Amino acid sequence: MKRRRVLAAAGVTAVAGLGGALLRPGDNGGPYSEYFRVLNQQLKRSGPMRPVMVIDLDRVDHNLALVQDSLARTGKHYRIVEKSLPCMKLLEYVSAKSGSKRLMSFHQPFLNHDARQMPDADLLLGKPLPVRSAERFYAQHRGPFDPQRQLQWLIDTPERLEQYRQMALSLGTQLQVNIEIDVGLHRGGVDSNAMLGQMLAIIAAHPEQLSFSGFMGYDAHVGMGVPAILGSPETLLDKAMALYQGYVDFARSQYPQLWQSGLTLNTGGSPSYRLHENEQLSTEVSVGTALLKPSHYDIPTLAGHLPAAFIATPVIKAEGEIKLPALDDKSKIFSWWDVNQRQTYFVYGGYWRAEYESPKGLQFNANFGHSANQEIVNGSPATGLAVDDHVFLRPEISESVLLEFGDLLVMRGGRIIDSWPVMPQSV
Repeated sequence: MKRRRVLAAAGVTAVAGLGGALLRPGDNGGPYSEYFRVLNQQLKRSGPMRPVMVIDLDRVDHNLALVQDSLARTGKHYRIVEKSLPCMKLLEYVSAKSGSKRLMSFHQPFLNHDARQMPDADLLLGKPLPVRSAERFYAQHRGPFDPQRQLQWLIDTPERLEQYRQMALSLGTQLQVNIEIDVGLHRGGVDSNAMLGQMLAIIAAHPEQLSFSGFMGYDAHVGMGVPAILGSPETLLDKAMALYQGYVDFARSQYPQLWQSGLTLNTGGSPSYRLHENEQLSTEVSVGTALLKPSHYDIPTLAGHLPAAFIATPVIKAEGEIKLPALDDKSKIFSWWDVNQRQTYFVYGGYWRAEYESPKGLQFNANFGHSANQEIVNGSPATGLAVDDHVFLRPEISESVLLEFGDLLVMRGGRIIDSWPVMPQSV
């Protein structure tokens, strides 16, 4: 985990507020930037005084505008990645703001919830689900959403395709099949024309149960995870789209009866969406996490995006210099050696996949160890926190972490305006 430390010799930490101004502990009446000072006051006055996830809609709007501007330059459709924004009101907000009814779903209970709550949605699976999960979707589905027209199942192998065909036969329905292709990520999917030919042949032979709806080629490796020495994002994207083009050419030439206008040629993701301004093959790009920009996504391709999700948790104890079990007063050597251990706080909850954001200079104490009940947090005296103040953390990822805190607290104009329930894990 990254560590942001206070420089004790100076006794200050420069931190960026909402407007980008540099502030020091003690400015604006406390240890926070103005952005977090106002939020701390609100939470102390009317918050639940437990760990919460705060979503800043102003920053979501800013990030969404960047996505929309990029897509507008290409004419591609926007598919909203539901797992990264696992809150129906947040999904509805982004859908209304962007004008997109296209969702990408990764989890069977969420899929059922999407179909019930957004009956006019166009749904594409983002990963192949076990056929039993698909069967549960149909068994639990209620409402006007029509899976035969509005749902594309992602299929990665001929074997899974045959399983789904048998399911469709037993249900007396037709499935839209979107084929997962490997464009360099090497996380499964079609990796040869021979394999693709097998799958297209099955679809062509069974039109009563199967219809071909397009391709999905995820390329997260283009924007993150690959050492620069192995290729620039632009070079990796060119290679990915060359592979994509090869599968398109094969399908169009070998199975022209399956090729039609309006096929879904999905690609992209938060790390790579901007790079797709330079290719004309795909018809849509999927983006979710970029709207919240957790810390794992501090990458060059998302420059300009702002963090829009923060964990806030109250300080329940302020204990002075660090004291370690069994060492007792001998622990002072740590405070003498490291000024960032001269103040000890215990916060409500902990052990999250998150990094300390405000006040600057806070850090986890590895010698004491993690606690999901009362996490220890150390800092210099300049952090200046008191009991009932809040520590703010930035999640490393969004999808599962957002589900850990109950209702999301929604902020607009620097004020908490609402609470939105997260998606249910069962149907």
